[in-house]
Amino acid sequence: MTEEEKRLTRGRFYKAEQEASFAEARAHTTPQTESPSYRLAFTDSDFLLRDELRPVRFQLELLKPEMLLEEAGIGSTLVVYGSARIPSPEHCEAMRATATTPERTAVIERLIEKSKYYEEARKLGHIASTCAVVEKGMRQFVVCSGGGPSIMEAANRGAIEAGADTIGLNIVLPHEQAPNEYVTPDLSFQFHYFALRKMHFLLRARAVAVFPGGFGTLDEFMELLTLIQTGKMKPLPILLYGRDFWNRVINFEAMADEGVINANDTELFHWVETAEEGWAKIVEFYDLEC
Repeated sequence: MTEEEKRLTRGRFYKAEQEASFAEARAHTTPQTESPSYRLAFTDSDFLLRDELRPVRFQLELLKPEMLLEEAGIGSTLVVYGSARIPSPEHCEAMRATATTPERTAVIERLIEKSKYYEEARKLGHIASTCAVVEKGMRQFVVCSGGGPSIMEAANRGAIEAGADTIGLNIVLPHEQAPNEYVTPDLSFQFHYFALRKMHFLLRARAVAVFPGGFGTLDEFMELLTLIQTGKMKPLPILLYGRDFWNRVINFEAMADEGVINANDTELFHWVETAEEGWAKIVEFYDLEC
């Protein structure tokens, strides 16, 4: 017996990966061992993908990012929501060149008008990452986005340009959806379930910046407001970028006038336009020295 094996703190059971290697190395091939029923359950992808295993898959999508973020020393995040369609300033002309009809030209010009928010998301990611808050040995306000293009890319880009790690929570879609190049590889996660992805956005969130966006951004923003409004989540700084855009697509005052929300519910978020304004709200809320 080796000295390692004599240690009282050493577990007596083989680890799962060892057992899996034993199973793969079996010498005998028979009809019984070749049947799918003989596979170890945790290495059998066909079994794990069955409808009845959905609760297990939910648990795995909850556990994997949680464990890896904890191991990476991520204490809290600055979450950035926003459109996947707004171009970066350097890509505006290329987008303009794709217009083939007057209607499409008008849409593209409106998207190009919002390219300023790409720069603000980039600056916000840079400011938060440069501040580099650490508390109890854990990194705080680590920039986290959906990992996709446009506003998401901008936030991750700003963090990387500041020399910091940055998180991307991507999701499998019927069309191609790859992480942007600025997400730290070891902090790049892929989800099947929107619900679990949205949960991970908020589990570590200590501030959320919401930029102009479509259905996905609206979904994430409204769920966040609902959680705070109903008391399921403690208040945190919500930075809403683009007053003209949001007041055009959502009439918050009308909702209050109609009585379906309280007048003070419109105070759950802060109107901001620049990265500096947004970061100042976070600094004020948490009394940061940064």
